[in-house]
Amino acid sequence: MKNTATRDKLIDTGAELIAQQGYNATGINAVLKACGVPKGSFYHYFSSKEDFGLAVIERFASQYDESLAALFEDVSLPPLERLRRYFASGREHMLSCDHATGCLIGNLGQELSGQSDTFRDALNLVFQRWEKHFVACLKYAQERGDIDTAIAPEALASFILSGWEGAILRAKTLKSIVPMEHFETILFNHILTPAVVASG
Repeated sequence: MKNTATRDKLIDTGAELIAQQGYNATGINAVLKACGVPKGSFYHYFSSKEDFGLAVIERFASQYDESLAALFEDVSLPPLERLRRYFASGREHMLSCDHATGCLIGNLGQELSGQSDTFRDALNLVFQRWEKHFVACLKYAQERGDIDTAIAPEALASFILSGWEGAILRAKTLKSIVPMEHFETILFNHILTPAVVASG
């Protein structure tokens, strides 16, 4: 029987290294060394580096999916406040890692989507899963009259997630959360606003 604890340790360590230096620059030997696992053991748990990379993606995505569910399904908060807390959490993470890692899935999307259809499909499915949380939250905000219903919540969710991932990338480049703050300010002040009622 495979030692799931060792497999989990390899995945978690791999995720940390990949977040810091990218998938292509992360060698299997570096992961094994960081875990203190013998070199010959890797293929006991994974059939290839690609198989390992997919396991890292799924682990991170599942854990983040749980965080999103807890945040966006918090009925004690109005929907737009849930969104604000999501953005606040992202800024806190960026500061805590000194602008070094950003979003692992976003990073891998940029690095691997042009290299591997397998990775591209896996990463696209992750983003689709995440978008569903945004869609439900935005639908609720529209039902409450908090935001205009002119834009379909699905399109709005895709726009927000794409824009936020771009802001994260820019924050890494500048080593500053200012791009994230700008995105959030414009989003709430000019896009996520109630419908304008014509006078007269």
